[in-house]
Amino acid sequence: QVQLVESGGGLVQAGDSLRLSCAASGRTFSRYAMGWFRQAPGKKREFVARITWSGGMTAYAASVKGRFTISRDNANNTLYLQMNSLKPEDTAIYYCAADSGSYYTTEEDFYDYWGQGTRVTVSS
Repeated sequence: QVQLVESGGGLVQAGDSLRLSCAASGRTFSRYAMGWFRQAPGKKREFVARITWSGGMTAYAASVKGRFTISRDNANNTLYLQMNSLKPEDTAIYYCAADSGSYYTTEEDFYDYWGQGTRVTVSS
């Protein structure tokens, strides 16, 4: 079992940067692929980024590619999302999720564990 706790959200202006963190409990974090998802007001939750258990492969949604970077520190059981050049359309609640099967997928149904989310608001 893995428990996930996100932090680092807040209110920023367009063009600013934020780094989200996701602290994981349990000894199995390093074996799981991980992902970030987000849910904007009135919209469905959507995939943002994913990373393999080793950190050797990453992938991004087209809307964030080139601006966001996903990374992980397995020694400290932490997942990160560096967000640069933020836009108002990035406003959402951001969730980290663990994929115990390491499917390395964009499909949220394959993610077994979810954090409670951290809110990011980008003003224009």
